[in-house]
Amino acid sequence: MTRRLRVAGVDEAGRGPLAGPVVVAAVILHPKRPIDGLDDSKKLTGKRREALYPQIVERALAWRVEFVDVDEIDRINIYQATMVGMARAVQALAPAAERVLVDGNRLPRGLPCPARAIVGGDALEQSIMAASILAKVARDRAMVALHEHWPDYGFDQHKGYSAPLHLAALLAHGPCVHHRRSFAPVARLLTPQAEPPATADLFADALPA
Repeated sequence: MTRRLRVAGVDEAGRGPLAGPVVVAAVILHPKRPIDGLDDSKKLTGKRREALYPQIVERALAWRVEFVDVDEIDRINIYQATMVGMARAVQALAPAAERVLVDGNRLPRGLPCPARAIVGGDALEQSIMAASILAKVARDRAMVALHEHWPDYGFDQHKGYSAPLHLAALLAHGPCVHHRRSFAPVARLLTPQAEPPATADLFADALPA
């Protein structure tokens, strides 16, 4: 009987927010330990994601969650930071992946085996679904933890995205060390100007999805 290849699904959470890390997960599911209820993390409630997280960790053949911090995001840009995080996550898997499926339309460099990018893969491939759940839960937990130290920004509610509450807090308090200074709404607040921008102006620049 032909042995099944070890296939790793890869996905990220947090490309678009103004604050916090981008988080990447890679998961190789165990063929004999199925997990019921896997789906694109965006389609699941927070409670359901939290329930699935320990099941994935316990039953997967291998998994890895990789954080890429704000300093690295600002240094190499969010796209490159995401690609670097994906490569690191896959490289850290043990046992190693023999094939990689990445959600999206681009593949990172430095993968140790053949790979394929799948647009909408988090709704099609179970290994990518599992990775999307690990990445989302890990990032949400990290942002709640940041809220304990930086309560003025409401990180526990909006998780760093450009919600009105977050933008208002940025105007009131300025950026903290966990804000991405390479993102236009944050950079604009760091540039000396005659008058502070209106909250609506902070929405002006499109952010990475």
